[in-house]
Amino acid sequence: MLRVLDASGFSARGFSSAEAFLDDKTANEASCVVLDINLDGMSGIELRRWLAKSGYPLPVIFVTAMEDETIEREARSSGCVAYLHKPFGRAQLIGAVREAVS
Repeated sequence: MLRVLDASGFSARGFSSAEAFLDDKTANEASCVVLDINLDGMSGIELRRWLAKSGYPLPVIFVTAMEDETIEREARSSGCVAYLHKPFGRAQLIGAVREAVS
C-alpha cells in the first residue's frame, strides 16, 4: 500500500502497530490513516475510537481480509471514510484516500 500511495503522489508512512503510531510524535500531522482492522495489540477500531475521543479528527480508511458483518458495522459506526475488503484495487485505495483528504 505504501508504494501505491507514494506512486500516486501521497506521502505515506507505515507503522508496525497502533501503539507505534501513537508513540510517533509526528503522527498527528497525518491527513488520514489507513488502518487494518486486525492489528496486534490495539485493533484498528480501538485506535479509531481512541483518536476520536482524544480530539484527533483524522479521517480513517479501514482495510481488512475478514468477511464479518458485525465487525464491518462496528468499523463503520466508528466513523470511517471507507471500508475496503482485501484484495482491493489500486483505484479503490486511491479513491478512498482522495475522499478522506478532500
